[in-house]
Amino acid sequence: MAAVFYYQTELGVVGIEENGTALTKLYFGEVKRPREAELRETALLQEAGRQVKEYLAGGRKDFTLPLAPVGTDFQQRVWSALREIPYGETRTYGEIAVSIGCPQGARAVGLGNNKNPLLLFIPCHRVVGVNGKLVGYAGGIAAKEYLLNMEKQQISGVTTGRIS
Repeated sequence: MAAVFYYQTELGVVGIEENGTALTKLYFGEVKRPREAELRETALLQEAGRQVKEYLAGGRKDFTLPLAPVGTDFQQRVWSALREIPYGETRTYGEIAVSIGCPQGARAVGLGNNKNPLLLFIPCHRVVGVNGKLVGYAGGIAAKEYLLNMEKQQISGVTTGRIS
């Protein structure tokens, strides 16, 4: 049976869900618990919560967790490309489209990005609009801006502040 557990983080409450072997979803805020998920902390969820907190504190750049996002083949290709964006860097929707062999598919990439069920673990916050404009993020634009600034500041050695 699936399990979900909630953790207090720099971004507020984060819910993480797993299917018994891999992570399947991450939520910002306490959303209504899915009917198919039991509220309990498993070893995998505890490790995921620990890694999220380390990441948000600037002590982790990569996650080492099994992921099992559910989506179409196209969405899977988009999510795979997102995982290739280095910490502290961004790519545009158009650049992702080109990288997956769909050079005219920037809008489709945006839709695939929007369906990412594993925010943070699959770093969709690193995708920006043309000219670096911050557009769309399931966790909210303020969270996206916070994450991008936090990553850039960690790379430059400057400490971050809290999200407002």
